[in-house]
Amino acid sequence: MKESRIALVTGAADGIGAGIVRRLIEDGLRVVAVDIDDERGPASIIEHGDRATFVRADVSHEAEVVDMVARARAIFGPVDVLVNNAWGGGRMGRVEHKTNDLLRHGLDVAFYGAFWAMREVFPDMKATGWGRVINMCSLNGVNAHMGTLEYNVAKESLRTLTRTAAREWAPTGVVVNAVCPAAKSAAFHKVMGAHPELIAAADAGNPMGRIGDPYDDIAPVVSFLAGDDCRYLTGNTLFVDGGSHINGSAWVPDLGD
Repeated sequence: MKESRIALVTGAADGIGAGIVRRLIEDGLRVVAVDIDDERGPASIIEHGDRATFVRADVSHEAEVVDMVARARAIFGPVDVLVNNAWGGGRMGRVEHKTNDLLRHGLDVAFYGAFWAMREVFPDMKATGWGRVINMCSLNGVNAHMGTLEYNVAKESLRTLTRTAAREWAPTGVVVNAVCPAAKSAAFHKVMGAHPELIAAADAGNPMGRIGDPYDDIAPVVSFLAGDDCRYLTGNTLFVDGGSHINGSAWVPDLGD
């Protein structure tokens, strides 16, 4: 059955998204990898041959999301598995220094981009009585990490969308879940590069003593959520984080004044 299923993964050019694409292809799915980066994006799937195709889209624009799903349908067929992973970047800083534009952009990418994609794929999923939506959220929002307001707000909004859609879509055979990962993604490396004072504490602050790997640690959980065995699990948040959520992870960047 998996061989006939189609997955669409946003934010697929590197990090967690690329790890998920690789794992889903190994599971037998055909994958539409979506990213705004049309240089790294195609390079990330070239090894997968005709099991994957790249579509460029900026998910902060509704028309591009609608077109992204339409192109996926035209290339492979209706989307069975949707993974909303895209993030458009932000800027570290205190709440009082955040701008309207930063908050709007965060919501456009992580919340509205996911909402539009879910709205577009749902009719086909409902028609077949089978669908999987996996929304990549964040411990930053759950634990209210300092310095990342736009990210925290957008990801917690996405978790609320996840739970609401799960409740409404439960009778249709479409399940919707969220994953809060702790992984050395592109965003992780960007933040650590800007705030080297956090590097030493990152692994040490994790109960398992390390920050996870996108492919080895995060993608297998997404693989489960995307499969037939995840038929009675919906509306949940899975903390794939080495236990960081249990007591909260230390996150005290130097934000200045």
